[in-house]
Parts: sequence; structure tokens; C-alpha cells
Amino acid sequence: MTKIKNMDEFALASGVSRPTLSKYFHDPKSVRKSTREKIESALDLYDYRPNLYAMNQNRKLTKTIGIVVPHLADPFFNEMARTLELRCMEAGFSPSLYSAYGDPEQEINILDSLRSLKPAGVLFAPLGESSNRSQIEKFCKQVPTVLFDSDIEGLGEAFIGSDNDSFIFQSVEYLVRTGAPPLFFEMETPANPNAQRRHDAFIRSMEQLSLEPEIVQIPGTGWNFEEIGLRGAHDLLSGPDLPEKSILCSNDRLALGFLAAAFQLNLTVGRLPSHHLRVASNDDHPYSKYACPSLTTVAHDYHAVATLTLQTLIDRINNGQSLGERKETRFQARLVLRDSA
Repeated sequence: MTKIKNMDEFALASGVSRPTLSKYFHDPKSVRKSTREKIESALDLYDYRPNLYAMNQNRKLTKTIGIVVPHLADPFFNEMARTLELRCMEAGFSPSLYSAYGDPEQEINILDSLRSLKPAGVLFAPLGESSNRSQIEKFCKQVPTVLFDSDIEGLGEAFIGSDNDSFIFQSVEYLVRTGAPPLFFEMETPANPNAQRRHDAFIRSMEQLSLEPEIVQIPGTGWNFEEIGLRGAHDLLSGPDLPEKSILCSNDRLALGFLAAAFQLNLTVGRLPSHHLRVASNDDHPYSKYACPSLTTVAHDYHAVATLTLQTLIDRINNGQSLGERKETRFQARLVLRDSA
């Protein structure tokens, strides 16, 4: 197979002008069917793939899509970012991944850097309460942006995430139906808006079942959830009165810390009447099925969230202007029963 070094050589070899080739590589449907077939036959014949980044430097926008998450050390966001990266590449875009690492100033620095790169668009999971709303609002007016997982009301073209009410409703219903009503175990200072939504949903769920909501809020800030959960569970379980048999943790990372504390205090966790505690949680953290015991949880639909998030942004890019009224889409969660409850 003949190696083609650049688009000028490919234009000469294929018999198609360079401007027409540029038009094709930007949008294959923008050229006539016969021309498209000619170019695609030449691509099969010659070993050539264009440098899309270099091609687009002379355009208003590149083929780059920025992906911004709160903390890449968090396995949930790691999995979401991985899924979005793969979807971007499948769609012919070049993903650029960034992490704010829990720092609102770093979050704005990332957006400033992205603005200078002139990306085609940005997929953005903001920190939430600690985010600089005014700066993010300014960015969203300049760059096509779709928010995912963590919402800031009114910003971006759309929000796509998980229905946090469905997480809590399913786990509370299951725990009440099969044993003692749950105590809700959460951080005193939530790391993102989803934690507050789960708090509110727990209160509503218990009240709908005519039960008194019992909530334990543990001290701690930041994203080191396992350590915060470990310390908080030690304080709770070392007291004079052991809590009722069911514990519902706000997220799986807190639950992993809780399980470690129970083990250290010689308390058994599981479904049997002989076990001291049942523990359930939310998110289906990639490691939750490997905990000991494996963690009963409620799972995100990673695939659905990632697919719709990217498709919404691509629709916005292709449209060339706002898609109209901002839309919010929240996917239902799925209860995953394992040994801890």
C-alpha cells in the first residue's frame, strides 16, 4: 500500500481537489455522493488519514471535545470519562480530558484553557456548590457545553445524568421490605449536588412509608470518601448503642469505609439474621462487587448517560446554534443485590 504523507499528495493521488477533500473530512455528507465514493475508494487504496487537528486550525473550531470532571481519582468519574472518551473517538472527535481535583479555581483555569483551544464543544461535570457559577455561565455562552452527572441549574445546552430519587426510593423500599428500616449515613458537607438530592429523597422515601427518617451526618470535607466513611463509621459503631440493623450510605465510597470499620470492630455485615448489620449504598462503584462482603447498591446507567450526553453536544455542534430551551434528562437507576444486604 502506498504511503501518503499529506493532503496535497492525497489530492493528487485521488484526483480530488484539496478544498473538496477538506470539505469531505469536515462533513462527508457535504460533498456529492459520487465524489464521496471516489474519496472513500482512495482512502481504501492509500495509507492516509488526515491530521484533523492541523486541518481545523484555520477554522473557527477544531474537532476537539473537552471533557471536564470533578476528580479523576474518583472511580465513578474515571469510568464516565473513559466511556465518554471512547464515544468521542467513535464519533470522529478528539477528546481532551481534564480534572479539577475538587478545586473550584482549577475548574475555572481548565475552562479558560479550553476557551483558548476553540473546542467544538465541552462535556462538563461541574463541582457543584463550590463552582464559580458566574464564570461557568460566561463560558457556556461562548462554547457549546452540555453538563452531565452534576447539574448547575440553567447552565449549558442541556443536563444529562441519573435520577437520584430513583436511587434512594429503590434502596429504601427494598431494605424496609426485607428487614429493619435504614439509617442514612452521609457527609456533613456534601461534595456535590447529588449528595443533597439523595438526602432529600431519603426523607421523602421514609415519610411516604410512614417512617421517621434517621440520618447520621459525619464530619469531613473533600473527596477522600473512604477515609471519611471509615472514621465516621468508627464513631457510630463504637458508641454505647449499636444502630438498627440497616445502614444506607449516600455513596459506595463511604460504604467501603463503613465496611472496613465494621471489620475492624469485629462486626459482621450481611443478609443473614445472625449478621450484626446490613449495609447498602448508591452508585455501583467499579470496586463495589469486590468488597467483602460484596456491596448491595444502586447502579448508574453509564452507557445511556454517556451516549446521550455526547449526542446532545454533537447535535448542538452540527446545528451551529443553540438547540433552544434547555432540557434535563435523568436516567433511572438499577438496584443491584449482593451479599452486604
